[in-house]
Amino acid sequence: MQFRRFGIYYTPQSGAFATFGAQWLGWDIETGARVAHPEISGLPRPVEEMTATPRKYGLHGTIKPPFQLAEGTTQEVLESAMASLATRLAPVTLDGLSLSRIGSFVALTIAGDQSPLADLAGEVVQDLDAFRAPPSDTELARRRKSNLTARQEALLAAWGYPYVLDEFRFHITLTGRLARGEAEAVQTALAPHLAPLLPMPFNVPDLTLVGENEDGMFHEIQRFALSGESA
Repeated sequence: MQFRRFGIYYTPQSGAFATFGAQWLGWDIETGARVAHPEISGLPRPVEEMTATPRKYGLHGTIKPPFQLAEGTTQEVLESAMASLATRLAPVTLDGLSLSRIGSFVALTIAGDQSPLADLAGEVVQDLDAFRAPPSDTELARRRKSNLTARQEALLAAWGYPYVLDEFRFHITLTGRLARGEAEAVQTALAPHLAPLLPMPFNVPDLTLVGENEDGMFHEIQRFALSGESA
């Protein structure tokens, strides 16, 4: 399969949490297949509508945002570099995940201190940056529509994305933009289904290299176990 963009994600390992997340979004990033949405009562709109925006990305938390390959690099060399980096990065354990609202969308966020994961993400962003082609003027203009701060603008210029390093906030997106009342209704409806599935503690033992194919859907390419020593 040919990919036009690549990224480094946290994706849950196979199990009940990963299965429910894939069903909720309607896309299984591991198998690269569409799946039927679950039947959940109390939702303000059909699941298919509310998950249309995040569906293509699959259930994930971004570690290094999607990028096009720089000239002179290849997928094979990127895989090799990621494999080498994974041997130097230690697994991360955090308190857990919480069902939250971020602005106008519903997501899973870190319960407690996210610093160890932010540090991990920062290392990945910087270590693999040679593989990232500069963003296009169109992409830069789209990012700047979000009223970036001066710091976010500097990060966009340096790393191709405004929400990395000290601006990194880990989250697993579950919906597109919703009205306030809709977001609250989704949280209420989802909570009893997700509560028994959310990992407590939340372990990040590996990272996943993903690729976006020509139809815009993201696929798991390879999962890399983190085998480094903790500081």
